Amino acid sequence: MPIYEFYCRSCHTIYNFFSKRINTRKIPACPKCRNQKLSRQVSLFAIAPNTAESDAHDDGGLDEARLERALAALGSQVEKIDENDPRQAADLMRKLTDMSGLQLGNGMEEALARLEKGEDPDAIEADLGKDLESEDPFLSPARQVRASRKKRRAPQKDDTLYEL
Repeated sequence: MPIYEFYCRSCHTIYNFFSKRINTRKIPACPKCRNQKLSRQVSLFAIAPNTAESDAHDDGGLDEARLERALAALGSQVEKIDENDPRQAADLMRKLTDMSGLQLGNGMEEALARLEKGEDPDAIEADLGKDLESEDPFLSPARQVRASRKKRRAPQKDDTLYEL
């Protein structure tokens, strides 16, 4: 029986759901707050670490293999995005940064937070455009270390196994 993980942004919690058969389309409601907009998570056990690959990136640079895996995992979701809904684009970007380990610069983080609230992308561009042009959209590895102290707290993990 497959077990799927879903994240509830409202509760900031990851929940486990089991299914009697493979079901990649169903999205359950949050067991705690009944939120209908849970996001499917990539289970950590499904990605086997490659020691040789990890060692190649010990220089603190961008882990291109991790980024490629994240992009591949999210590829099908890109095709389904409603380009008129800024929240969907923001959700996809948040998943990409979480899965790839990339950290956004302050301007990009602010723009993403505003997209998550449903603000008009053109208004965000008008307000932040000059700042975003002059900023590296992703933090450099040295700045990632400093920024990691300010990083939002990790989600809680509910170990209960719910039925999908």
